[in-house]
Amino acid sequence: MTAMKTLVIFYSYTGHAKALAQERARKESADIAEIADAARPGAFRAYTAGCFAALRGKAWPIKPPEADPAAYDRLILFCPVWAGSAPPAVNAFIDGLPAGKPVSAVMVSASGKSGCRDRLEAALKAKGCRLEGFEDVKARG
Repeated sequence: MTAMKTLVIFYSYTGHAKALAQERARKESADIAEIADAARPGAFRAYTAGCFAALRGKAWPIKPPEADPAAYDRLILFCPVWAGSAPPAVNAFIDGLPAGKPVSAVMVSASGKSGCRDRLEAALKAKGCRLEGFEDVKARG
């Protein structure tokens, strides 16, 4: 029996989700990769237009992921919460997922209560993927 190959993949604007993703990757002996904006938005655009886009489930262009999600048995996605939703870069990542991929999500927010499980699960289901696990985590520092 072969071990499940796990990818921890993250989007982090301020670094909170990145730190938590790195910690989880170490604990699980998993590979890690970043979801990166094609052109990183400035803070004003990220928190105004970005939040509006997140609320509507819209995607922004991203760079190709550093690792191919199709090559992994399971994905653990870390991302911040923008306006109660996944950021546009994460929506773009989800849009590119291969059907059937199990995804566990860790939503990082100041309160530790995102309220976005249903929206994220619907986005994954629309791509033929399934939400395997969900955690709300309070950002550190």
